[in-house]
Amino acid sequence: MTLKHIVSILWLFFIFSCTHKDNAVATYTISGTVYNLYNIGISNVKVYYSPNDYVLTNAQGKFEINNVINPTSILPIDETYTFTPNSTIASNVTNGIVFYGIPKETANSIAVYSWFTQNQLPNGLEPSTENGSVVSLYDNALAALVFVAKGDKTKAESIFNFFNNRISSELNSGTGGFSQFRDPNGVPNGTKWLGDNCWLLIALNNYESHFKSNTYNNLQNSLTSWIRSLQNADGSLNGGYDNNGLINIQVTEGMIDAYNAILGYDTFHSKLLNYLKQNRWSSANQCLIAYPNNYYQYALDNFSWGYCSLEDFPISVLNSSFTLFEITKMATATAIPVAGFCFDIDKDDVWYEGSGQMVVAYQKASMVAEANYYLNEMEKGLVNSNAYSNAKGIPYASNVGTGYMSSLLWTGADSKPVVSSNAWYLFAKLHFDPFAIGYSKNCPQTDKFWLN
Repeated sequence: MTLKHIVSILWLFFIFSCTHKDNAVATYTISGTVYNLYNIGISNVKVYYSPNDYVLTNAQGKFEINNVINPTSILPIDETYTFTPNSTIASNVTNGIVFYGIPKETANSIAVYSWFTQNQLPNGLEPSTENGSVVSLYDNALAALVFVAKGDKTKAESIFNFFNNRISSELNSGTGGFSQFRDPNGVPNGTKWLGDNCWLLIALNNYESHFKSNTYNNLQNSLTSWIRSLQNADGSLNGGYDNNGLINIQVTEGMIDAYNAILGYDTFHSKLLNYLKQNRWSSANQCLIAYPNNYYQYALDNFSWGYCSLEDFPISVLNSSFTLFEITKMATATAIPVAGFCFDIDKDDVWYEGSGQMVVAYQKASMVAEANYYLNEMEKGLVNSNAYSNAKGIPYASNVGTGYMSSLLWTGADSKPVVSSNAWYLFAKLHFDPFAIGYSKNCPQTDKFWLN
């Protein structure tokens, strides 16, 4: 049965339950919003008001139906969602109709989520790879976001509790900040990067918003203070700290993360935007660059994350992403050609995580065809777990090419499931945008340099 037949049957079922008024001549208007479970509007949903007539929700999930004459059933339809309620009936001017969309589960998304639940250690941490010895702060932030997106409060809190218990001993100790890496027992090592700490704050912001809980406000405030402490007089943010002290390198990706992670809008944000305008903006290509005057000045995540983080960012950046980074490569693990996006302009592998980031950006931009195409391509990279039952995952890359810049990826990057690829795949499947909570900032139009 086709979608059109389903719509016709459902619409007729509900319309016959209405009391038909043959003498109705006055027209009226119906309006409402289609939300996801996080009260964020869902764009591009077809809202039917007859078997053949519908309107599309806009970027904020809003719809309006004009010149309605008779009582009618309002029916949202999208192949990737079920809706609550599944319909409503209007017989006169009706404003503020609300539908909630619940993403449809698939066998693949269930198997990937199963991988997350089984990969979590008793201390709450998620190794970055299956049975891996490395635990990444960024990957644990992503895993926490996956649990938030799935509504699994307990598992998200298992990750947050680990870091919450280390505010004094680690986050607020010495130079401050959480280490980028640690072992499975939780012993930290390595650099304390700005971006990784920002992602933990982004995850906590999503948790607070979704579960209406202030449990981790102290952790959020401590992270916020540390991130703010890295800002220079010119508005830039230092990269963090290593064993030699302050990292006096300004990483565009990390600064985008910080802009989103620090909620609201104040001088921190305005100074940061001014720095990006003066030092990291290509007016010719309408995009944020990684490093000026560098062969590798273009990095994929600055395109997708820039679009998802900065209000009213030009949609042209997504078209530029396609031109600069899109490639088809043979997936080592499945021996299937996969189309997707590379880390940089080398175009020597498909970065599955980056492809998932692009799908989320396409979904935000209501570029439905592009989002669905690359999400399907990501699924071509799925492999069965060697460690967990009824679980699947996606490797880091299609093949062992280079990551950002020229260094080769590690052995197994093209064959073993990893947290980052799995997380962005599930974000795409669940239509979950981690940046959405920090997106609306009431940024003055004069500060939106990308519009000038």
